[in-house]
Amino acid sequence: MKTENLSFDEHQVLHDLNHYLPMQAPLKNFIHHNTLHSFQNDMKFFDALRTAKKMWGYFTTLELDEYRDLYRSKRIRKDILERAIVERKGAESIDEWMQKLLNEKYDTSVSARVGELRKNWKKYYSIDLDQMVHAFLFRILCHYLDQGISVWPFPVGNKDFLSCIKEMEEKSFTSFFKTKRARNLLISGNCKIEDLLKIVVGDETLYKQYLFDQQFAHPGWSGMVSSVQLDPDSLLNKKKISIHDLVVLELLMEIDALDSHFGESWQPLGTVLENRPVNLFSEVPQTEFDEVLEILHEAFEWSYYDQVLVGIALQDKSWEKKVANKSFQTFFCIDDRLTSFRRYLEQNDPNCETFTTAGFFNVELYYKPEHGNFATKCCPAPVFPKYLVKEVGSQLKMKKDVVFHKHSHSLFQGWLISQTVGFFTAIKLAFDIFRPTAMPAMASSFLHVDSNAKLTVENQDPSDIEDGLQVGFTIKEMTQRVQGVLTSTGLTGSGKGASFAPIVYMIGHGASSVNNTHYTAYDCGACGGRPGSVNARSFCTMANHPEVRAALAKNGIKIPDETQFLPGLHDTTRDDVYFYDEHILTPENAANHKKNIPVFIESLDMHAKERSRRLVSINTKASAKEIHNEVRRRSVSLFEPRPELNHATNAVSIIGRRSLTEKLFLDRRASTSSYDYRTDPDGKYLGVSMGPIGPVMGGIDLEYFFSRTDNHRMGAGTKLPYNVMGLNGVANGSDGDLRTGLPYQMIEVHDPVRLLVIVEHYPKVLLRVLKEAAANFSFYENEWVVLVAVHPETGDLHLYKGNGNFIIYNPLLKELETISDLDKLMESAKKAKHTYVVEATEENLPVYLIDTDNDKAKK
Repeated sequence: MKTENLSFDEHQVLHDLNHYLPMQAPLKNFIHHNTLHSFQNDMKFFDALRTAKKMWGYFTTLELDEYRDLYRSKRIRKDILERAIVERKGAESIDEWMQKLLNEKYDTSVSARVGELRKNWKKYYSIDLDQMVHAFLFRILCHYLDQGISVWPFPVGNKDFLSCIKEMEEKSFTSFFKTKRARNLLISGNCKIEDLLKIVVGDETLYKQYLFDQQFAHPGWSGMVSSVQLDPDSLLNKKKISIHDLVVLELLMEIDALDSHFGESWQPLGTVLENRPVNLFSEVPQTEFDEVLEILHEAFEWSYYDQVLVGIALQDKSWEKKVANKSFQTFFCIDDRLTSFRRYLEQNDPNCETFTTAGFFNVELYYKPEHGNFATKCCPAPVFPKYLVKEVGSQLKMKKDVVFHKHSHSLFQGWLISQTVGFFTAIKLAFDIFRPTAMPAMASSFLHVDSNAKLTVENQDPSDIEDGLQVGFTIKEMTQRVQGVLTSTGLTGSGKGASFAPIVYMIGHGASSVNNTHYTAYDCGACGGRPGSVNARSFCTMANHPEVRAALAKNGIKIPDETQFLPGLHDTTRDDVYFYDEHILTPENAANHKKNIPVFIESLDMHAKERSRRLVSINTKASAKEIHNEVRRRSVSLFEPRPELNHATNAVSIIGRRSLTEKLFLDRRASTSSYDYRTDPDGKYLGVSMGPIGPVMGGIDLEYFFSRTDNHRMGAGTKLPYNVMGLNGVANGSDGDLRTGLPYQMIEVHDPVRLLVIVEHYPKVLLRVLKEAAANFSFYENEWVVLVAVHPETGDLHLYKGNGNFIIYNPLLKELETISDLDKLMESAKKAKHTYVVEATEENLPVYLIDTDNDKAKK
């Protein structure tokens, strides 16, 4: 990292603040992302960890004692650790470095550069400026950005933030300030950042460092302001605010606090310093302790990666299940929570075939409910669609709870409601402890779209534009999207592609929960944190369209007339599937669908049982149906902090044919994306499969990674004391900073390892495709994810080492244990205790080979 020019450039400093602050979007748009995104494009992974640790004071890896405990428990393998030493230090250094790694004492404390300058307020002035300013500042920000919690709106809400503050100050009987100087500076307009810094700091060479210290003293609120500034559409109730406005108001409030305490005679901070702080952006040299942590962490990752890769290597690449008369086919999202569901479908109906692709199904869109005032984005976060799909003919009426009403805040009506309705609500609340039921306040994935309503998927008129968006897709645009999914997954009905079944199910996914502030993180990340129902229905409308099919036939994709695409939604919390548009089915397919439903039901029961082994309150030895009913109850429990564990333990993403993973037990730690190199030898459609892997799956992995290593600073801590702030974020207490990252209850069983991305294709083709997607290439080039190409002819594993270079990887393991009774495995697996994190993560199971020919495994 280069040392910055110390002269003050306001525009550049504000730009840098926006770059480094947490990308904390409002709760309704909470989507997983790389917590250290600001380092991703310019730094290798371990260099970024070391730099962020020194700059911000983050714990970017596990602690040294945790790694040593993992070695003693054999979760870090000795052979892997020795290989890591040899690769970095040479074979002659194994004994020396094993001693350092396992026994040497190091100073493990973490000290941050940020904040070093501003802490001199306490040292030289004996005041806590943060305590004097933050509480009031946060209340102002929360009220201005409020999206519906506040009973009274912000008095002046139709202007930018600073103009609103100025107008209120001019026209109010009271003031934001205790003294005259700050008030006069605001009203007169003489509040340039540089001028205010001259009053507060005095030394121009310290201005940038001071602003970083100031804003990173509350990274949650600053990150929220930065996010809204960069994407104003993230708020439904639009607000105009910027980091510039926040900095100006905070500097004015600091001046006011200092004037109130000392009068106007105090000296700027920079004039009293005896020693200058270390420049925030100066180089962070690597220490021996840093290298110890890096070696241990790599060994921890490869102790797991090696199991997965030997499992891939042991698969017969020439083997492929052949089904003459396919009962049905399903498409799921690549989500790691769905890999076991597809396995149970295949077990319960050997004649079915399952595929996976990104859950927005290559249909990027904004969706507007019929009675909604706003359109929401349903596609990966980096994509900004040009298309709008509208709901028409909705009869869905949202249920309301009389307690959640603005009249409950008034003096008389509030008293009346509490004495009448409140009494019965208290009884219901007590009853819900023992028998939880659905309630109006819950987030339900099945309510995202009315199943009886129609969607405006086809564009009938090119001039049909709404809010700058084209309503629906043209025939050509629909054809391109359907062809992208079918070709990349190998379902083409001709040539080397798979043939079509009578019914092809497109199953999106979402989640239902109650009292869950981070509910959008449980929905489909590829759909922008929304359920995938609209995307699934839109894709099926396109794939069933006669003109689209005719165009596809010209391009070599022949869909039989009797084949129909049917949309559905899998609720991952409840493990229920709902099917849409069943009325379109022909009598023959309606009968087929009726036969298929019991297969889905039985598979969902078994799937619920498998994932229940991580849920402490459920008896995994009960029947699958009993467990499934208990899982449904958990989803509506007001008192359940873990309705599901979401992406906890995610670690692998595999892009290739089903034969790569069909015989592997990966313990719900792997996402899978169906891709057949044989139908796409040049990689033309590989980009469709690879597009979401970096930003979606890589973003999920890295946010879990850093929320686990430092849940206090990069995570959100325990969710139990949360207060929802203006429907934008959560804080501990009424005046706290917004919490960024993930709650403890989402990461407590997570192993912080980088995502291992495994792609079945020729390395040269894969590298070219990744380079063409320049925005995502840094994930691979800078090793934020680990990339392995499986050569489709030789089966060799090619590990990407950066700068366009692959090397052959030979797993140290030579075989895996074979398992035939999955039920017994689920019932005997250790439960997480949710008390001590290292002990909790021990419940992750190793990679097994599945005996698919054994009756127990199939049943």
